This record gives sequence, C-alpha cells and structure tokens, in this order.
Amino acid sequence: MPNFIILVVEDEDAIREMLIVVLEQAGFNVHAVSTAEEGQHFLNDTLPDLILLDWMLPNISGIEWARRLRKEPIYQELPIILLTARGEEEDKMRGFGCGIDDYMTKPFSPRELVARLRAVLRRSSKHQWLPQITAGDLTIDTEQHRLTIGDQVVEVSPTEFRLMQFFMTHPDKVFNRTQLLDQVWGRSVYIEERTVDVHIRRLRKILEIYNREDVVQTVRGFGYRFSTKKINE
Repeated sequence: MPNFIILVVEDEDAIREMLIVVLEQAGFNVHAVSTAEEGQHFLNDTLPDLILLDWMLPNISGIEWARRLRKEPIYQELPIILLTARGEEEDKMRGFGCGIDDYMTKPFSPRELVARLRAVLRRSSKHQWLPQITAGDLTIDTEQHRLTIGDQVVEVSPTEFRLMQFFMTHPDKVFNRTQLLDQVWGRSVYIEERTVDVHIRRLRKILEIYNREDVVQTVRGFGYRFSTKKINE
C-alpha cells in the first residue's frame, strides 16, 4: 500500500501514543491530535487519507465533528473510523447515521484495527488501484506511467503525471496548494507553495495543445480543481 496519511484524534494520552506506535509500525504516516479543533486545523492544511476519531472528545464530540465534516463537499468521501467505549447497537447506528465508515469498540485489538483501517482504505481508494483511470478521452495508465488524450500519448514530466493522476482520482474537488504539495510531492519534502503554480502552468500549457487546458481550473482564493464538466463539453 502507498504511504497513507492517517489523522488520529484521541484525547487520552496513553491511547493516542499507542495508536501512533501501532500505525507507524504498520507503515502509515501518522499525525495525532487531542481535540476536534486541532484536527480541523490540520485539515485546513493537509488532506489525510483517513481519520481515526474518538467519540468522546472535549468541546466538540467526535460524532458531532464527523457530522460537520460530512456537510463539506471536500470531506464527504474522506474515510472516518470511530473509536468508542460505547458498544450498544443504538450507539453504532448513531455513528453510522452521521456518515462514518467503520466503528471500533474499546478495548480493541491493534491487529484488528490495522486490518479494518486497511479494508476501509481499499474500499475508499479503489480507483487508485486500477491500472487505468479514465475521464472522458483522458486516460492515465498507472502501470506504464503514461497519459493519453484520445489515441495520442502526452509527454509530461513525472511530477506532472502525478498531478494528473491525483486530479483524475479526485475529480471535481477543490484542493489548495498545501494539500496538493502534501499529496503529490509528499510531506517529507520541503517545497514552496508557488512550485504548485509553476507545475500547474506547465501542465496547462501541455494540455492546451489538445484543447484540454480548461480541465484544470483555478478556484480563486483557494486552489485548483479537475473539472469533468469541461471534459464533456
């Protein structure tokens, strides 16, 4: 599996530290906070692949924060696993009712947690495992690392290929520069945000040759979006 980013929101220090160890040993990139407010602050800069969320948090409960996130288009498909000491069926129904993807009752087995987490990621990211990703007449071949428009092979750099792959697997969603840096370049690499603008301009210039420059749109005041509407026009 890729190096997925997991946001852990857990206010109990011992459990939070245990989750960090377990998930990092399983190969995940972990960011852990203790409140929903801190979690939201992280989301403002970085889009994780999954949130591991405790129900009972100070100020804003996990279930209330999950409900708020599901109202925002950018977070509607973000996988959320709820952790809680509440194991009654009614509590589980409340959790699923606010849009969570899975539910684990404390205490839990670390091995089962990792297995459940991977299963949710596979379901939510199934398009990323396909050898080909298609949007209109644009096709990304993830095995051959090739972008085609119609029957024409488009010459792009490795970074521009990764940008297109990310955009095409997240169509019609808006991402800011920090989120794109994190998802395309990786969190371990320090690159200035304006680098994103440079690569977007290069990518559009290449797509312009095929009259497809409008598929990568600028959303004023926020960032960029891959528009499937423009493909179909």
